[in-house]
Amino acid sequence: MPGETTAATIALRGDLHTHTHYSDGAGTVLEMVAGAQELGLEYLAITDHSPRLRVANGLDRPRLERQWQELATVGRSTDVAVLRGIEVDILRDGSLDQAPDVLARTEVVVASVHAGLDSDPAALTRRMVAAVANPHTLVLGHCTGRKRRVDGSWRPSSQFDAELVFAACAMFGVAVEVNARPDRDDPPDELVALAVESGCLFAIDSDAHAVEQLSFLTRGADRAASLGIPPERIINTWPLGQLLSHSQRRR
Repeated sequence: MPGETTAATIALRGDLHTHTHYSDGAGTVLEMVAGAQELGLEYLAITDHSPRLRVANGLDRPRLERQWQELATVGRSTDVAVLRGIEVDILRDGSLDQAPDVLARTEVVVASVHAGLDSDPAALTRRMVAAVANPHTLVLGHCTGRKRRVDGSWRPSSQFDAELVFAACAMFGVAVEVNARPDRDDPPDELVALAVESGCLFAIDSDAHAVEQLSFLTRGADRAASLGIPPERIINTWPLGQLLSHSQRRR
């Protein structure tokens, strides 16, 4: 996967949104990292959920600290750079669901709305813009919150001022996630086009909750190529040093 870019796909160096058994995933840290190595990835962010998302077994500070210790241990035994990450909930007031000192030590912060997706569009817009403006935010995760139900129908996308949210992402250098899960494909095509037009950066992520789901990254790369996202604006095509420098740009 690393290396050349073709018309068919976009070469990605890493995955910035994955889950383990620490929250609502099925795989261990070691299993997820081994899966990433099998795919030829150079880096992998482990981004389990934050405390208030109890339905997903979100990590409080002590559990997150224990996980980070394990990430360091596993990272010493592999060629894959294992990054300290978190998928942090965007709270009702636009703040992030983790203490600032913890976020300051986190290499990849994916900020996502999980609750209140049916909120008033103006309120949801303010909430998302506040999260994007937070200096710790690197990626805006699955921004519409849409999801395919078991019967094949879609949970409706949340409604917000996408022009304003994407303008904020472009201003603050926050990447709009193209979530590669087949039950998400979020944002929809028309919003991806708007984000490209708005000058946004992007992150193509698997949002894997099991080892085999890491392969979603390939379908995400194919989708990004088909939608005309410039590869140089996809932050997980960047070398690790450039990615980490960008992550620290406003801290």
